[in-house]
Amino acid sequence: MTTTSHASPRTIDVALGERSYPVWIGPGLLNDRARWRAALRGRHALVISNTTVAPLYLERVAHGLDGLQWSSFLIDDGEAHKTFANVGRALEALAQLGATRDACVVALGGGVVGDLAGFSAACWMRGIDFIQMPTTLLSMVDSSVGGKTGVNLPAGKNLVGAFHQPRAVIADTDTLVTLPEREYRAGLAEVVKGAAIGDPAFFAWLEANAAALNARETAPLIEAIARKVQYKAGVVARDETEQGERALLNLGHTFGHALETAGKYKVLLHGEGVAVGMLLAARLSERLGMSEAADTQRLRRLLDAMGLPTTIPAGMDPGQLLALMRLDKKNLAGTLRLILWHGVGRAEIVGGVDEHDVLAVLQAHTRHT
Repeated sequence: MTTTSHASPRTIDVALGERSYPVWIGPGLLNDRARWRAALRGRHALVISNTTVAPLYLERVAHGLDGLQWSSFLIDDGEAHKTFANVGRALEALAQLGATRDACVVALGGGVVGDLAGFSAACWMRGIDFIQMPTTLLSMVDSSVGGKTGVNLPAGKNLVGAFHQPRAVIADTDTLVTLPEREYRAGLAEVVKGAAIGDPAFFAWLEANAAALNARETAPLIEAIARKVQYKAGVVARDETEQGERALLNLGHTFGHALETAGKYKVLLHGEGVAVGMLLAARLSERLGMSEAADTQRLRRLLDAMGLPTTIPAGMDPGQLLALMRLDKKNLAGTLRLILWHGVGRAEIVGGVDEHDVLAVLQAHTRHT
């Protein structure tokens, strides 16, 4: 990826009345103190990051915090560290800082850091400001926007959390230069997901620009991030707390979260789980007569082109995966409620899905070796 720090950032607004906020996308934004410092309203700031990201970017953020009372709290890298124990440690760090109700938590990192930092901010004194500074593609296009925060339990992913919107999102695309290849590709899964849910023109654009995105070319990458964020911002503005339409954003997540949990967050990255989960949702839709085989194959080809996994990891048990899917937050009255589709760009929330059909799809696509 080439950096173009002279380029003007894209700005997308998440329209939520008095709680509206900007999402800035472009190179050099962490250094642009004049842009984001105004979002910090008080005297105290706690930067939450991880041991991988902080050595790379904390110093840049620190320059923008000059004059404030601030400290940092670091967690180890990885989904397994998005825990209540680390939320407790983050809250202790706020206490040691003497953080008052006008303090701000700054989330510098990927989705794990953003979710944990946002949840910590939601809990401290019943809710203080926080700012998202996503440093992974996945967090830029998905988890940093929309106010979902939370932590995992042994029983499942994101079972505890709160809706707590950030004051601003600063997506500095220069940080993607240091992102490992696997993490980058995992982020592309969330880009594909947005197009698969409700934007067939964007899906076709991704098919045409897959090679450029794989090469991390700056202009197509910023365009892809902006289009996905614009789509999600619209959905969040219409359905902030997921009473209806926002659930569509979870295409592939019920399957994907089960796969992540079954692998104890060590086998699949979140975006990889979403990629496999989307394809399983497409196959279930096909089995139920909602979509055609050609739709499934088109999705598989794009995921393949992005270098993403499309099969259930070897050794996972279909019965265990189904049991984990029963814990999904979208389920109602003890029945499975899944996001399925009628083909590219036409997703739908489907309740009362027969578990026998789900199990049949899982069994058909489980590898035993």
